[in-house]
Amino acid sequence: MPSLKIFKDVVYRLINPIVKAMVRWRVHPNAVTTVGFGVTVTAGVLFHFDHVRWAGLFVLLGGIVDIFDGQVARASELASKFGSFYDSTLDRISEIVVFLGLLSLYNQYGRDLADVWMVYVIALAMGGSLMVSYTRAKAEALGLDCSVGLMQRAERVVLLGGGCLLTGLMWQGLVLKVILIVLAITAILTAIQRIVWVYQHESGVLLDSVQKSREVYNERESLE
Repeated sequence: MPSLKIFKDVVYRLINPIVKAMVRWRVHPNAVTTVGFGVTVTAGVLFHFDHVRWAGLFVLLGGIVDIFDGQVARASELASKFGSFYDSTLDRISEIVVFLGLLSLYNQYGRDLADVWMVYVIALAMGGSLMVSYTRAKAEALGLDCSVGLMQRAERVVLLGGGCLLTGLMWQGLVLKVILIVLAITAILTAIQRIVWVYQHESGVLLDSVQKSREVYNERESLE
């Protein structure tokens, strides 16, 4: 699956008039984040009630709203550290809710379709997705822009949301199974890819820091 970054500029140009309108209306970016959170949580609830196509639609809508908060924050000059923290935190919570909804879906269908093993697939997909986000956040805390990887958040939204919207539970849920298996595998591989990327780019940073600290300590000792 090719990275969706190639479509980013096109999408930003398309939504720019809406962003400008939201800035004129003084819509706060945190309010946009909250709305996006509510939309994505709704997707998880819809999965719980077996409305897979509707859930897919709301996953996509939540992803679209998620684009706007950052754009509105920058355009209105209201970007803040708390806003970034709030956005990332709600993204993770809403993602967990979506996977819990999927777990609930298979908990209901498991006896008939003998799909109990899908619970483990969904758990792996959730863990892998959270690790993809965590590895980037940890890398950014170290001053690195680790945005590499096959299955980033946008790709996960398109794969899960688009796949569910188009196919629902077709062929006794076979398509949904394939989507979740692909999501689990690629999310875990993306997390590993980011670990390798950070190692390749900054494997010596902490050692250099320790060496500098020792040098400063030795200098102080010599002065005393």
